[in-house]
Amino acid sequence: MEENIFHLQYAMDTFYFLVCGALVMWMAAGFSMLEAGLVRAKNTTEILTKNVALYAVSCIMYMIIGYEIMYGGGAFLSGIADVNVDEVLAGMAEQGDFTGAAAYAPASDFFFQVVFVATAMSIVSGAVAERMKLWAFLIFAVVMTGFIYPMEGSWTWNGADVFGMYNLGDMGFSDFAGSGIVHMAGASAALAGVILLGARKGKYGSDGKVHPIPGANLPLATLGTFILWMGWFGFNGGSVLKLGDIANAASVAMVFLNTNAAAAGGLVAALLLARLMFGKADLTMALNGALAGLVAITAEPSTPTALQATLIGAVGGIIVVLSIIFLDKIKIDDPVGAISVHGTVGLFGLLIVPLTNDGSTFTGQIMGALTIFVWVFVTSFFVWGILKAVMGIRVSEEDEYEGVDLSECGMEAYPEFSNK
Repeated sequence: MEENIFHLQYAMDTFYFLVCGALVMWMAAGFSMLEAGLVRAKNTTEILTKNVALYAVSCIMYMIIGYEIMYGGGAFLSGIADVNVDEVLAGMAEQGDFTGAAAYAPASDFFFQVVFVATAMSIVSGAVAERMKLWAFLIFAVVMTGFIYPMEGSWTWNGADVFGMYNLGDMGFSDFAGSGIVHMAGASAALAGVILLGARKGKYGSDGKVHPIPGANLPLATLGTFILWMGWFGFNGGSVLKLGDIANAASVAMVFLNTNAAAAGGLVAALLLARLMFGKADLTMALNGALAGLVAITAEPSTPTALQATLIGAVGGIIVVLSIIFLDKIKIDDPVGAISVHGTVGLFGLLIVPLTNDGSTFTGQIMGALTIFVWVFVTSFFVWGILKAVMGIRVSEEDEYEGVDLSECGMEAYPEFSNK
């Protein structure tokens, strides 16, 4: 009888893990729709191509080498071993419980981890939109998903010492689902690329003024935000790693509740601040506010109360509006606000973890944030720099004016309309 219960518990936890991974995979559609809505029509096909291609590249590179670097069990190098039923049952019987699907089901763990890798790379896509060469971007994706991200992941979620010098876990570093490990990492890589790439033509005038470049399809951007909002339940909920007992089922429910509350708080706060600052209800700021709330709560969605989660999200929503404005002032051109949403707010999410989780420390959080940012930014800057020197990373001024859809993909997303 006990053996049958363990079989059921294992199946339930593994199935939950896989469904959450599928929800995170669906976030790739959210990023695609969000970015396609926030760029100009003449750049839509290329941004969609980047998003679907980077997902495939991420899956292949993480299988070949990334998972090996991060956890020591790459599918290509050592194989995803078949589950040893006797070993699983013996382990569960010994502790009278089961520690989660990730402990004994390497295939499900790999699947859940690889969709996180793709999420980090998706963040880069929007920030460099409308002026980057497609193939330069995809080559960077190979390095980012196969090496840069897995290295910092091994120091954080796998607990390895950082170059043998210090251990973030011993310092009290905690990042439940990846405010820093996934989101700030993606934003750090994006920032390095944007600095070397430069701003879009016409974005900043010689008089120092910022000239807004509106997106072509706000309904699509709104749909993308809702898809991301839904997918985030898998992102945070799946990071509990387990469902099949009372304590963890309650934890999953709390994570879902807090994830939703933070998004709502972020959206409302960003919308109100935009109204105060601009005199209008800015939809794009509201959308980024919701995403900022989600990023902010991702570092620790299990320990706050629902009200605390709403307030955390609200602060994230305020921060993202101010960050987007500040980056424009210093001429960091990010068409979709990805660096602010995932970078600035990702840092905020890390730093507030000790307020509700006494297992973390401010010193540990600061050291973790510095480690992630310095490693990802420096290595990304180096890779982007090599690509710039060897093949160039920016399209010509003429191609940028005509739209990268034609120069990079040879087709238009909306051929029946003018794309100028």
